[in-house]
Amino acid sequence: MKDSKRVFIIYGLPGSGKGTQAEILADKFGLIHFNTGKVIEGIINDPEKLKDPLIQKQKYNFEQGLLCDPRWVTELVVEELKNIYQQGKGVVFSGSPRTLYEAERIIPELEKLYGKDNITVIEIIIKPETSIFRNSHRKICEQCGTPILYTKENENLKYCPKCGGKIVTRALDEPAIIQTRIKEYQERTEPIYEFLNLRNIKIHRIDGEPLPEIVTENILKSIHLQ
Repeated sequence: MKDSKRVFIIYGLPGSGKGTQAEILADKFGLIHFNTGKVIEGIINDPEKLKDPLIQKQKYNFEQGLLCDPRWVTELVVEELKNIYQQGKGVVFSGSPRTLYEAERIIPELEKLYGKDNITVIEIIIKPETSIFRNSHRKICEQCGTPILYTKENENLKYCPKCGGKIVTRALDEPAIIQTRIKEYQERTEPIYEFLNLRNIKIHRIDGEPLPEIVTENILKSIHLQ
């Protein structure tokens, strides 16, 4: 099923499965998954850009679990969003816009390009303790970035089942940094929900505690797109 005019925005605490569900929706509806965190990570780790003081500051914030400068992120997202739209593609955001500043600028741009009726917002809800457990046990592929969910079966997995790359643990997934990321989400991302309510954009709230396939099923039921 392809839907070039559709936009999904997925919110949730770290470890809620935003990226996993974004990939599933992107594949199902023929959309581009815009993973803001991964894009930022690529920029701040680019050796050619590390001399830039602005990039150095964003890198420090990112590695401490703090959100990057909203103005810088907004420019980055809006520029890429226009490129995606010009390709005739819809988009799935996982965790973006992350602050009220970003939402106040990115949401109107999405409405202008795709239309308000084509924007679907999903919040995947998990407990903070679930976030800490999942992230502290989570590993990713060093090569393609695929997250490897913790199970007894893959506890000792060393190579990515998708591309064969090396499985590693991210520094961002240390418990102290996860606590900071949770606090940032609660204080700086959750206020966006009131902004969305004022714009009459419905938020589909989904229990993120079950297995990923059950979460997917519940998302599709909620948005009536099975």
